[in-house]
Amino acid sequence: MSRIFKPISDIRKEKRRAKILTRARIGVVFALLILLFYVLISYSGHWLVRNDEFEHVKWVVVLDGQSGDLERSDFAANLLREGKADSVLVLGRRVFRDKSNADFYAEDLEEVGGVDRNLIYVFRHDDPSTLEEAVSIVPWFKRKSPKDTVLLLTAAPATRRAAMLFNTLSGGHPTFITVDMHDWRYNVNNWFFERESRKNWLREWAAILNAKWDLFGVDTLSVSDRPVRLPEPWKKKNESSVSPLPLSGLISIQKAIASQDSAVKHIQAEAKLDAQKETSTSQDSLKQ
Repeated sequence: MSRIFKPISDIRKEKRRAKILTRARIGVVFALLILLFYVLISYSGHWLVRNDEFEHVKWVVVLDGQSGDLERSDFAANLLREGKADSVLVLGRRVFRDKSNADFYAEDLEEVGGVDRNLIYVFRHDDPSTLEEAVSIVPWFKRKSPKDTVLLLTAAPATRRAAMLFNTLSGGHPTFITVDMHDWRYNVNNWFFERESRKNWLREWAAILNAKWDLFGVDTLSVSDRPVRLPEPWKKKNESSVSPLPLSGLISIQKAIASQDSAVKHIQAEAKLDAQKETSTSQDSLKQ
């Protein structure tokens, strides 16, 4: 009988080995899933950022939405100073009744960036999204520079989406490229461990899916699909034409205060003299 049936101890050992083997397999599969998840998540963060190499572009376009540091304007100014770009077009939404972000960007480019105002163009709009900006500006580029390369400046995680939108609507004429400006709000290497980077990652993937849905069945945007609004050469609104006062007509603060004091004293003396005259007149009338 001992040859037919295994000992209970051997059966228990085999069951124990089977459990250990099953747990080991589950652990290996779980570890592989974690590794795959990390690789996919890491790659998805890098995939959002598109960094194209270039030597020279005719146009650099500053899309709206930069931070208060105006990092896109600074990047564009450097390109113009280095001769890597010929002209800059700044896009900006209306923020006040008759004031646009484009006015602030262009003024900073001229006064802080030292860019010649003849190289600055502005496009004031009320477009709520990058897609609407592309629909507004692509027809103008298709007419003006269909064979050129245009550089788009936007947030790092939005570079691939912006290039997809503009190139889809332009049909590659002109070609739109993007660069990674290393936005501090999106750390591409450790985005999963930073709150602001995670927010930008989630927001950008949702925006890409929404853009894919909007572009479903959409082909190249024809020049005649909508009226073309032309960007304008940069010029400050309501620039004063009044020439400044000559320096010879200016006086010091001390002289101005002294003249005011003398005028006050003169007025007080006249008032006192008038009071004395009224008093003497009233006395004379009483005597009579």
